[in-house]
Amino acid sequence: MEHGALGAEIAEHDRRYHGEDDPIISDAEYDALRQRYDALETHFPDLKTAASQSAKVGAKRALRFAKIIHRVPILSLGNCFSDADAADFVERVRRFLNLEAAPAFTAEPKIDGLSCSLRYEGGVLVKAATRGDGAEGEDVTANVKTIAEIPHQLTGSAVPDVCEVRGEIYLGHADFVALNAEQERAGGKIFANPRNAAAGSLRQLDSSITAKRPLRFFAYAWGEIKNRGEMSAMPATTQWGMVQAFQRFGFRINPRMALCHSLEEMLTVYRAIEADRANLGYDIDGVVYKVNDLALQARLGFVSRAPRWASAHKFPAEKATTILEAIEIQVGRTGAHTPVAKLRPVNVGGVMVSNATLHNAEFITDKDIRIGDTVSVHRAGDVIPRVDAPILDKRPASAIPFVFPLECLCDLKTALVKEETAAGDEGKVRRCSGEFACPYQQVEHLKHFVSRRAFDIDGLGDKQIEFFFNDPDLSVKTPADIFTLKARDEAEPIKKLKNKEGFGELSVKNLFDAIETRRSIALERFLFGLGIRHVGETTAKVLARAYGSWAIFETVSQKVA
Repeated sequence: MEHGALGAEIAEHDRRYHGEDDPIISDAEYDALRQRYDALETHFPDLKTAASQSAKVGAKRALRFAKIIHRVPILSLGNCFSDADAADFVERVRRFLNLEAAPAFTAEPKIDGLSCSLRYEGGVLVKAATRGDGAEGEDVTANVKTIAEIPHQLTGSAVPDVCEVRGEIYLGHADFVALNAEQERAGGKIFANPRNAAAGSLRQLDSSITAKRPLRFFAYAWGEIKNRGEMSAMPATTQWGMVQAFQRFGFRINPRMALCHSLEEMLTVYRAIEADRANLGYDIDGVVYKVNDLALQARLGFVSRAPRWASAHKFPAEKATTILEAIEIQVGRTGAHTPVAKLRPVNVGGVMVSNATLHNAEFITDKDIRIGDTVSVHRAGDVIPRVDAPILDKRPASAIPFVFPLECLCDLKTALVKEETAAGDEGKVRRCSGEFACPYQQVEHLKHFVSRRAFDIDGLGDKQIEFFFNDPDLSVKTPADIFTLKARDEAEPIKKLKNKEGFGELSVKNLFDAIETRRSIALERFLFGLGIRHVGETTAKVLARAYGSWAIFETVSQKVA
């Protein structure tokens, strides 16, 4: 049954995301699964039981950490995916409360980090826990105490005897890039996005590792709050007032939080935050709306795993805005000069993007894209990210128009040419006319030759190809040179490959063994690896089936020539 299969799939994704910090699908794909699951239960109410995924939050805690029971459960949020959904949410609240007009709401950025609950007793931090499954989480107290933005002692007046402050632990974009660079240098794990990096950093068994990671925290919610002998000791009667109280206690709160008195104001805040995502310096994936009056929140209560009084208005998952910091030209194996946008890193569909295609010179001119612009970036599935357009009302006076080169970037300074299309029109792609004399094209041909769908030589990636191409001792300028590497290395009395930086005796042996295994490969792989214009994988397979062997192909080719 689809409902059961979906439930099992969602549970597995929850485990990987919340329990292992290792998601295998994007947030948009996960949201789509949840929407389908909820739709099935809406149409077939009998499917909904206490064991349904719609009644669960997060995932079970990791067994390597002690458990902490949440005195007040940490629930999830319902989602809005459009302005119409947001309007429906506001109207549902109004109807439930039987009000003539909708109440006031707060609106704040939805931080894409790791939820954490901090328990203070007598103003002193005594426990910190992850969300876990909402009922119990992981005890990460020692690690949390290393985070500079989380106070060990609350300040100000009227601090409750027991005060559980909740919020999001996250990693800023610049810190994320620096962390991954350091991980790469050390041969450690490379994180897919800041959320995974933050979660992995918090779940270290050695708190000294967490202390080295620049984790940050925003406070925006709470759990148990009381004074001795009293049921409650809330420092405010509104959502807005509670968050301001957290700031007085010593926490950072989000400066983009706003108080809204109508749907129009809520949507205005949503669009303003969406447009300014590039300048925030941290990941957000939407805006959270909450009924401001706490008494009304209590009346509204909860449904399933989420409160009726709050909803997350998600941003389109495959789009984002960021700053175009530079434009570089990339020379491909056919000599095509492609402009590449160098972007301020931004999370697009769950992937950190810092490079995106700008297609060609005409695209840049037609769209009037300038260096320094705020631009919209789109990424669909595994397709290369692309810049869609500049946001003109955010253009700074210092924005610089880009001048496309007329000559190849190589030392030959060969003229760039546009070839005719099949229809006889002038093409848009500008290519170096130097062909194999152009070193850029030589290197790209070699990279293509050893790529996974061609010769697939293990240990010969882009960096290694560039090394051998530029190495004066074991120079590789053509594919044939790859297969003489071992013999040339053995003939070299002093400057052995194993003595060069980045290599060792074992890695050299493995490389030579890998090259040796590729002396004989399937014909279609060989033809594809040659990198002939207009001969892709499909054409190579057709040719291989037609000719059957390289000997026949070579004989026929010579006759045609």
